[in-house]
Amino acid sequence: MESFKELMKDGRFKFAFIVICVLALMSILSFFSPYNPLKWNVVPRDLPPRWPHILGTTSQGQDLFWQSTFAIRNSLIIALIASSISRVIAVIVGLIAGYKGGKVDTILMSINDSFVVMPLLPILILIASVMRENLTMVTLGLILSLFGWAWDARVIRSQILSLREREFTYTAILSGTRTFSLVIKEYFPFIIPIIFSTVINNMIWAIGMEVTLAILGLTNIEVPTIGTMIHWAVNYQSMLLGYWWWILTPVVISILLFVALYLLSSSLSEYLDPRTRIQRIGKAGQ
Repeated sequence: MESFKELMKDGRFKFAFIVICVLALMSILSFFSPYNPLKWNVVPRDLPPRWPHILGTTSQGQDLFWQSTFAIRNSLIIALIASSISRVIAVIVGLIAGYKGGKVDTILMSINDSFVVMPLLPILILIASVMRENLTMVTLGLILSLFGWAWDARVIRSQILSLREREFTYTAILSGTRTFSLVIKEYFPFIIPIIFSTVINNMIWAIGMEVTLAILGLTNIEVPTIGTMIHWAVNYQSMLLGYWWWILTPVVISILLFVALYLLSSSLSEYLDPRTRIQRIGKAGQ
């Protein structure tokens, strides 16, 4: 609780927390939607924002507010699947490569670097084109997780390499501390800020990739996500026809989500960094 109060003093965290809570609430409201998100012509078409359709309706006869609740929920599910699995891969590869060194480090970093230099967008477009009919949210999340860990694994490895050369590592080894215990007790406090910041940054990347693929029509466009909402708005030429609310709704949601996640990442990583924590303790003691 004290940590949360301290974080709320940071304007970046406060803004991000409020936005994330609002979007999370909207995603929860999707479970109480009066409309089936896959059905068309359930409400009058092309209505501007007014009660009871507070965000307007689409040319497909769908209520934009309720469609947005499903879109936010599904996009967050894809991002959470991708970021969670890719964090596990990044942490395992980074820890083993950094601590073991030698041939193990060389082999793992060779694999890692091959993923780093891959042109991810063309590869994802090719995979999505081949698997388009079977590309569910879970499948897309798994695919994104397999390509979203390499940069972060290298960052974690660099931190472990630095920690491995410090005196407390040699002291722990000489005192008979097991490798697993050393990693958990001594190393993890230093890489937790990296894990937190990279998991949120990876969510931003995953949502961006989903939006890109959906706009290109390479995902299941019948399932509402932020990307598919933009796809249908562009496909029906909403701006040209003057239906500004249709294209503006998913664009504003995506911008708010990207900005909130970025601010959340930067504020949390700064707060959890052991160096800034020491500075805060020093200032509190003065």
